[in-house]
Amino acid sequence: MILVLRALGVGDLATAVPALRGLRAAFPDRTLALAAPGWLAPLVDLVGGVDRLVPTDGLESVEWSGPAPHWAVNLHGRGPRSHQVLQEVGAERLCAFHNAEADHTDGPPWSADEHEVDRWCRLLSWYDIATDPADLALRRPSPHRVPVGVTVVHPGAKLPAKRWSPERFAAVARELSLAGHRVVVTGSAPERDLAEQVARRAGLPATAVLAGRLDLEGLAAIVAHSRLVVSADTGVAHLATAYDIPSVVLFGPVHPEHWGPPVDRPWHRALWAAALVDDDAATDAAGSELVALDPEVPETVPVEGDSEPFTPHPTLAAIGIEQVLTAVDEVDQVARERHAVAT
Repeated sequence: MILVLRALGVGDLATAVPALRGLRAAFPDRTLALAAPGWLAPLVDLVGGVDRLVPTDGLESVEWSGPAPHWAVNLHGRGPRSHQVLQEVGAERLCAFHNAEADHTDGPPWSADEHEVDRWCRLLSWYDIATDPADLALRRPSPHRVPVGVTVVHPGAKLPAKRWSPERFAAVARELSLAGHRVVVTGSAPERDLAEQVARRAGLPATAVLAGRLDLEGLAAIVAHSRLVVSADTGVAHLATAYDIPSVVLFGPVHPEHWGPPVDRPWHRALWAAALVDDDAATDAAGSELVALDPEVPETVPVEGDSEPFTPHPTLAAIGIEQVLTAVDEVDQVARERHAVAT
């Protein structure tokens, strides 16, 4: 038995796919168990190769029964708590980053300055497990329950600091609709009000709002069979990468070099103010406090009500509507050229 800890969200699971596939190839005859939130089960099925999902929320503990695992693999964080959670199941060996506080002196040192995909591939390489960082594809679900060929606008994000303004998302959605895109607005159930606001400002019909109406498999399906995705830096962007769907992703307090789409795929575009604008505003934006996401620390996410003023992070505020529309045109053109070559 190989037990892997990755008790996080959609984007976190998507960025761990190459590492999970490396473990599957390295241990073809052992059961591969993944400790992750139970609601991720549909996406785990789309990854493939995982034999068992152990429902796990956060880092309280892993509800483990039966013989101790052969290996416990920490794809969750740097420790100490994530290490300790795995140590508690009594595995024969812990595969994890070096962390003296957790009394784990094996493993490579943690680096905050690397892409999330590369981080876990580097960890496994230390333990002589080969991975392919480009192996990000997910199984494509059936489109029978969702519209196909739509342009997905996803304005929400778990962290409020990652959200571009609804007014700007609406302006982009309106221009795309006028240009012939069939625009839908997606999001979670708590983001339905936000999605309705964007659709209303964009002049879209109520039927274009799919926020809160899709389960996780449905969300994956609509992205997998879409024309294009425009989103904040959130899980939907990673689904677009997994399905090779052209995407424009707006980055704010988290650096795209750490969480962005692969730079060698021109049909994905990560927009970040420091790379877009060369003026005092860009300098201020680039110098703003960036967020180094730490899965060892439980997140406290404030709830934003409709009556509360929305203030985007400076790195997001510096991204203009025209820059997003230009990027959309560019990735859309690349996609058409790829399709022409393929056919």
